[in-house]
Amino acid sequence: MRYLFLLIVTVLLGTCNTNDVAKPQGPFPPLPGENTPISYLALGDSYTIGESVAERERYPNQLADSLAKHGINLSPVDIVARTGWTTDELADGIAARDDLQTTYDLVTLLIGVNNQYRNRPIEPYEEEFRSLLEQAIEFAAGDLTRVFVISIPDYAFTSFGNGNPAISEGIDAYNAANKAIAETYGVRYFDITPISREGLNMPSLVANDGLHPSGAQYARWVNLFLTTIKEELEN
Repeated sequence: MRYLFLLIVTVLLGTCNTNDVAKPQGPFPPLPGENTPISYLALGDSYTIGESVAERERYPNQLADSLAKHGINLSPVDIVARTGWTTDELADGIAARDDLQTTYDLVTLLIGVNNQYRNRPIEPYEEEFRSLLEQAIEFAAGDLTRVFVISIPDYAFTSFGNGNPAISEGIDAYNAANKAIAETYGVRYFDITPISREGLNMPSLVANDGLHPSGAQYARWVNLFLTTIKEELEN
């Protein structure tokens, strides 16, 4: 009986055509770690949320689109920002979000114009900005190469600011403070302020509200830091 059983199994196996075996059909999901989208957290105020421009024209969204053209795909950008926010209000806004990831591959920080606009002293700003930067570094899992600070644009060079030199002096003071803090922590600093100061001579750099940057100005910002961020993400 055992011989007969083995004979039957052998015949069945011999007559089985491997072409008849069902094969899994693609497309297949990427292997773990393969083409995993980059996560990006943008922290700020009206300049980050893109007041008076379309969502696609915000600088975080333009950065994501530009990186995608270079083969670096990002997940939908997480933005914690609101028009009018000061440093302490941004901190509260972060604390109120329970949907944020624990860590991100890229974190940008731009905050301070509303501290200056409300004539707040520099000292509290420095303390609060330092705390926000430490939080940004924590979001980047301690990787300083994945955190970028962006300078405050100068709204004196808009129809709203009308070239007021007092505004520019205040912006310079705040930018000196946030740049010094970024350098203390070893975090990359992008100075977009000179671009914003072309606004009165180039009205196309200012949004229709006469105060905030236009999508064209945000594109200039992205061109300034795209190569550096691309290289860091590829390392």
